[in-house]
Amino acid sequence: MSHSQINTNPNAETYRIQGLSCTNCAAKFENNVKQLPGVENAQVNFGASKVYVEGNTTIQDLEKAGSFENLKITDERERKSKKKISFWKQKDNIRLYIAAFIIVISLIASYSLNEQSMIPTIGFGAAILIGGYSLFIKGLKNLIQFQFDMNTLMTIAVIGAALIGEWLEGAAVVILFAISEALERFSMDKARHSIQSLMDIAPNEALILRGNIEQTVDVNHIQINDIMIVKPGQKIAMDGTVIKGSSSVNQSAITGESIPVARMTDDEVFAGTFNVDGLLEIRVTKKVEDNTISKIIHLVEEAQAERAPSQAFVDKFAKYYTPVIMLVALMVAIVPSAITGDWSTWVYQGLAILVVGCPCALVISTPVAIVTAIGNAAKNGVLIKGGVYLEETGSLQTIAFDKTGTLTEGVPHVTNIVSYQGEEDYNLSLIAAIENGSQHPLAAAIIRKADENNIIFKNVEMENFKSITGKGVQATLDNKDYYVGSPDFFKDLHTSIDSTIQKQIEDLQLEGKTVIILGTNQDILSLYAIADKVREASKNVVIKLNKLGMNTVMLTGDNHNTASAIGNQVGVTNVKSNLLPEDKLKYIKELSTNHQKTAMVGDGINDSPALAASTVGIAMGGAGTDTALETADIVLMSDDLNKLPYTMNLSKKTLRIIKENIIFSLGIKLAALLLVIPGWLTLWLAIFADIGATLIVTLNSLRLLRVKDDA
Repeated sequence: MSHSQINTNPNAETYRIQGLSCTNCAAKFENNVKQLPGVENAQVNFGASKVYVEGNTTIQDLEKAGSFENLKITDERERKSKKKISFWKQKDNIRLYIAAFIIVISLIASYSLNEQSMIPTIGFGAAILIGGYSLFIKGLKNLIQFQFDMNTLMTIAVIGAALIGEWLEGAAVVILFAISEALERFSMDKARHSIQSLMDIAPNEALILRGNIEQTVDVNHIQINDIMIVKPGQKIAMDGTVIKGSSSVNQSAITGESIPVARMTDDEVFAGTFNVDGLLEIRVTKKVEDNTISKIIHLVEEAQAERAPSQAFVDKFAKYYTPVIMLVALMVAIVPSAITGDWSTWVYQGLAILVVGCPCALVISTPVAIVTAIGNAAKNGVLIKGGVYLEETGSLQTIAFDKTGTLTEGVPHVTNIVSYQGEEDYNLSLIAAIENGSQHPLAAAIIRKADENNIIFKNVEMENFKSITGKGVQATLDNKDYYVGSPDFFKDLHTSIDSTIQKQIEDLQLEGKTVIILGTNQDILSLYAIADKVREASKNVVIKLNKLGMNTVMLTGDNHNTASAIGNQVGVTNVKSNLLPEDKLKYIKELSTNHQKTAMVGDGINDSPALAASTVGIAMGGAGTDTALETADIVLMSDDLNKLPYTMNLSKKTLRIIKENIIFSLGIKLAALLLVIPGWLTLWLAIFADIGATLIVTLNSLRLLRVKDDA
């Protein structure tokens, strides 16, 4: 059963894990949980530090399954009431402090006392036992079960160092390995924090109006259609629709956009957003587990659980790498010793190989980068649904844009009014009265224009209204017949259109605008040019993508003139017009067959087939958040195309950092192993190579937290 299947199963319980720092530990814990009595199935999400369990079990049993790593388990539903143990106060770290102190005292004693004194040796031995307690428990268990991982390697190396009398170096191995483990825990906690912080932004309670009585109610007990009251300066606890009041709402938690937006009656608001300056009454539309912030957290955690191609490679490589290192170490310890008789020197070299061969840095090189990048993207209003999409975005060659609602705002506006007979305002009142009540988007544009100009039209008496499908409408006002429709409609009416008017119509159409005419069966009264406004960011974003060497394409169902006008305005390199949804799908598939890695950017609704067929489907979140979340691989939550170059930049930097991590972690180990040939490899050098690689790989990955949205 896949992770997503378990997580969406209503019978699966979710628990949060504290102390999970490596992918090997996650795999072992998952296997242990599956073996628990009453557990039917289990799945560990390493990135989110969660375990999903089907069946019956207890937190005590789960902690027993994770005792090899001293994991702590909390119920997901109680996460906000549980106090997290500070990183610096964790038991393993406290043991590390004590062991380090003992080593310092023992070193001082070794220089102060007689060489024959056993006190320094006893001190180093105590430091090994205290600092390596968790290491030995795990390592010895693995040895008994013939499981060979980094804990096994370290345990053998430390015991071997003690047997050949290298107590100081054995203690140093323990301390430095413990520091390396602590770094891994710290870095993973840091990487996960960006998502876990989202969980705390929505309040646990809300003020609910029931039966004219205001009462504070836990969010888990709030029902759909409850009326929620949110005062200025408060956070909104539930998704809903404003039914009374108006305010500015900061939606940065959802969209990544810090500029507040106006919200009034019938507008949608989201849990976790901040009500700035007005009193709002909101009708709740979703339960707490179904609200937008919960879906975002769920999707990001699912994304962090998905293994990227580079991570899958590293995991597979590490599976064979560890046994090979153990075999090499054994051969170095035995073969030269048998030939030269110098067992002490070559056993020591074999132990050093075990230490330097520890795959800590290699194993953590990819997941910490992926988790960090996806978390950073989420905080900036970009949802990336998996490491595979994060990696693919960095190698895209073509980006195909839907026009309406993507490059344009998706809402038609009246851009030009040309009057030939009668007053402009009077003609506007006539056409608005005729179009009033129509559901057509062009009619809505006329109504908006009349409202903007404060034209009174709703009280105009109208008779004999008739719609002529696909052409226009007619109606009688003040005992006179009027017609509204396209130029072709008026040609069918045999209305006189002189050459000057015809030229103006053609000029407006060449600009990509739709022309609507108000007239009689004899005369043209007014022309109304209607167009969908290009988003402010579109041109700038397309220019940036073109400079990156991307092939940019606009796909639209509009006619060639309109498509060309918009395409020229935003600067795309190619325009495809008169396309049905299946034509867009066909075009995307053609690019794929030509081995072009293509992203489709659309509104997540009518572009679903093309989004699914592309290498990476990118949806505009505001065009229907739920739909966008479901259909796309990447969601731009704020409907801001400026997030696209940011996402590509983040992807490219993530790919570069992963490659750097893998090359460095393998390169430093190879360099250290070459020191075996002249016999220069020591346990000190080996452990510094290991901890150095882990530290550098970790810090290098955390650089992704600094990637900013510069839009």
